[in-house]
Amino acid sequence: MRRFYKSVSLTGGLGIALDGREVKTPKKSALALPTRALAEAVAAEWKGQGDKLDPASMPLTRLANTALDRVAVERPRIAAEIVDYAGSDLVCYRADRPPDLVGRQEAQWNPVIDWALAMLDAPFATVTVLAHRPQPPEALRAVAVSLEALNDFELAALHNLTTLTGSALLALMLARRAIAPEPAWALAHVDEDYQIEYWGEDGEAKDRRARRHVEFSAGCRFLEMSRT
Repeated sequence: MRRFYKSVSLTGGLGIALDGREVKTPKKSALALPTRALAEAVAAEWKGQGDKLDPASMPLTRLANTALDRVAVERPRIAAEIVDYAGSDLVCYRADRPPDLVGRQEAQWNPVIDWALAMLDAPFATVTVLAHRPQPPEALRAVAVSLEALNDFELAALHNLTTLTGSALLALMLARRAIAPEPAWALAHVDEDYQIEYWGEDGEAKDRRARRHVEFSAGCRFLEMSRT
């Protein structure tokens, strides 16, 4: 689509206006943001478009649309998906060999398990088998309870970060400011980085990871700016 507007401004309700006309989500809700910081960041995406609109360059707008069109109307289902991720969380599934990878996983992932127990009262178990093993019900209930305190925009970001990292626990640590984005990204790639050290890096995989990192960084920004 060609750019059809000249000016971008904020409305009194922290919405986005193009040439004075309020932007709507795909499902026709007003694109209204919960904080001025997020509203200004979304507006900057619209201002930064060239002659043609590039949706790939507007990750904050996409997440805002998701929060308004999906999370706001399907919140229980979105929360349940995050809890399901926690049931097979990346940091809970460990290698049993080689010893250096086992040691690396223990050193980097055990603090995540410890944090979940200390801060969420969620007793997650680690396993060294490939088959799925259910987590304790009380651990999953604790994750579900922790999601209730998030607004729809925070929950949209947390769902996005969970899918990108494969870890609901890392996403919750980001939401609680218990870890910074780049260390969390590194923890999500312990296994991949180990393989790269030994076997080298595939070009396509490198490009795919770079694209996912851009999306991850946008999700972290969105999460931080969504706090009310």
